[in-house]
Amino acid sequence: MKTSILATIALMFLMANASAQTAQPYAGMQARPIKALSDQQIADLKAGRGMGLALAAELNGYPGPSHLLELADQLDLSADQRAAIKGLFDAMKAETIPIGENLIAQEAVLDRLFADRTATPDTLQAATTAIGEVQARLRSAHLKYHLSTAAILQPQQLHRYAELRGYLGADQGHQHLMHKPNSN
Repeated sequence: MKTSILATIALMFLMANASAQTAQPYAGMQARPIKALSDQQIADLKAGRGMGLALAAELNGYPGPSHLLELADQLDLSADQRAAIKGLFDAMKAETIPIGENLIAQEAVLDRLFADRTATPDTLQAATTAIGEVQARLRSAHLKYHLSTAAILQPQQLHRYAELRGYLGADQGHQHLMHKPNSN
């Protein structure tokens, strides 16, 4: 009986703790310089990292230049392939870093509208439209480099890449990864 009471008390404590955590999911975020962006997101945008923006390409057989360079030895990339992929990586960074910085600036504008209590339907529409356009440009930039890198690889390298990244599990039908994607 004593064990049952202790178990009940422990369960009540765990439920109360879980409830308190979900009641305050944004606690602490109010101190962020830009409320909608974490420090990690800001760092990723400033560094030109993909942040999952190219998953449509990545998970459908179009590797990104960053991951290809990380796995270059295991993929047995030739010197020409490495140079071409490195060139794409450098071009991607040069293109995406300014776009990421623009997105940070646009998010800061939106944050300031609310912080200053000057948001109106019109200013909100303008700010969110600007953010959406920058987000679209950033995503498109990352995706186009995935498209370009796949064209550099041989079918067996694409297959090996999918294996190394864990995309060829027994329950996944990723046979399309073994065929070179169309470079159009």
